Amino acid sequence: MEKIVEQGLLYDFYGELLTEHQRQIYEGIVYENLSLGEIATEQGISRQGVHDIVKRCDKTLTEYEKKLKLIARFRKIKEQIQEMEKLSEQYEQSENVDKAAYCRKIRQKASEILEEL
Repeated sequence: MEKIVEQGLLYDFYGELLTEHQRQIYEGIVYENLSLGEIATEQGISRQGVHDIVKRCDKTLTEYEKKLKLIARFRKIKEQIQEMEKLSEQYEQSENVDKAAYCRKIRQKASEILEEL
């Protein structure tokens, strides 16, 4: 299951860099949960051909991530925003609040996000 999620994420970020033919086959595997045989019949190629294309796409998409690191940056920014949300919730729920300390922490997280962009 985790592999499918990772493939979907890689495809979401880098799928447009694949050829139309590769995208059709990869979407069939990742999003439509079709078998190699179903895709092979639909595309008029062998099951081995489908398998090879999927493996090649996996490798290509992984290489894009190694070079561009867009998913890693996305995850880091998402984590920082979640930390800001947590600080905001803590601020709302606290009675004796050091407003300046919370504001500094939130500004620091915002600065970290801006540095990532």
